[in-house]
Order: sequence, then C-alpha cells, then structure tokens
Amino acid sequence: MKLLLDTHVLLWWLTGQPLEPRAAEAVADVGTLVAVSAASLWEIAIKRALGKLRFDGSVDSVVREARFEPLPITASHAELAAGLPDHHRDPFDRMLVAQARSEQLTLATRDPAFDRYDVAVLRA
Repeated sequence: MKLLLDTHVLLWWLTGQPLEPRAAEAVADVGTLVAVSAASLWEIAIKRALGKLRFDGSVDSVVREARFEPLPITASHAELAAGLPDHHRDPFDRMLVAQARSEQLTLATRDPAFDRYDVAVLRA
C-alpha cells in the first residue's frame, strides 16, 4: 500500500493518538510507503506560528525519524490542485487530493469532504 497522510492523521500518529485499526496497521507496516506532503508541514508551521497548534521540535525531523517519505509540491501538483472541483475550499487539502491522484497514493484521512473527489481514501 502507498499512503499519503492527511495533516491531522500525521499529527495524531506523531502524538500517539488512536487511529482506526486498519489505518494504524497500514501506517505501522514496514511494507507500506507512507508519504507526508510538504503542504502538511507548511500547514503545521502556519498553525504553530498563529498559536493554534503546539508541537515541540522540528516536524520535518520527526517525520524523517518516523521513516515517512517527504513528498515535495511540484508544478504539476499545483496545476492539478487548481483544476479540482470546488468540493473542498481548504488549499492544503486540495493539494493533498492533487498529490494523491498524481502519485497514485491512498489518502489516509477522517475528512468526509475527500469522498467527493476521485481519490482512494483510507479512513483513519
């Protein structure tokens, strides 16, 4: 399986919050590629700067220590995100949809708004 973690799923995993059993097993499985978008790191950094989120240390370092794959944002991801139907107004989530579609990843999330897009979803 190849996963892309939604930002909230990444934070829950890193802070030991429970995930749905199937999602937790998939993330923990050494055979699963677990990608984390630069968009998620950007979103976390913005929320930290605004005082809406506490997370000590470098998220990038913690992501790498967890052996997750960083997923950069490319020009093709940006173009695809801009062309998506307006089911979800959050630009970070739209980028995750574009990346999941472009890279053929399953999006691990609890956000039901992703169901309206043509993207594989694993309930987390």
